[in-house]
Amino acid sequence: MSLLVKASTSRQIAPQLTRAYIFATRNYSELRRQPPPIRPEPIVETFSATSQPQSYYAKHPPTRELPRIKKRWPTVVGALVFGVAAWVAFMTYVTNQEMISSSVVRQIMRSVREDEKLKEVLGEAIRPQPEWWLNGDPLIHGKISQLQGNVDVSFRIKGSKGAGTLYFTSIRKEKGVPFTILRFKVICDDGTVVLVDAKPA
Repeated sequence: MSLLVKASTSRQIAPQLTRAYIFATRNYSELRRQPPPIRPEPIVETFSATSQPQSYYAKHPPTRELPRIKKRWPTVVGALVFGVAAWVAFMTYVTNQEMISSSVVRQIMRSVREDEKLKEVLGEAIRPQPEWWLNGDPLIHGKISQLQGNVDVSFRIKGSKGAGTLYFTSIRKEKGVPFTILRFKVICDDGTVVLVDAKPA
């Protein structure tokens, strides 16, 4: 009896083992890595000469224009001209102030106020004619160089009756000697010329 049971049991298990073996063998064959494909030899291309330069945008030219660079030289030139003009105006103002406060101009105005002939033409209260753009100071042309022995100035003066232009020129021939007046006159606006009498400045 027991032998019959064992025989029937072995018959039932045998087909199951067979199916399990076939399934395992199939999975193992599928899991095996396939060999890599054979790659063909690379083709090496050689050139007999150097390549010719080609335009970068030969196929696709740019569709919009490049921005224009603003010129800066007008600004630089304008700033330079303004700087030079400001420097010239400053030096003119400083030089004019030095000549106004000099002893030569003070001596010239003292001689002018004391001259009787000039009083008859220009009247009383003779003084330098002020300029509005110099804050009320007169504009004196020329130069005063006492160390070099050369004084040559001209400026506008006015009185109660009229106005005119004063010219004064004086030189020193050598060091240690007094100045010699070469020109000291006033040309009035009406054309009258008045020679001013004065001592050497």
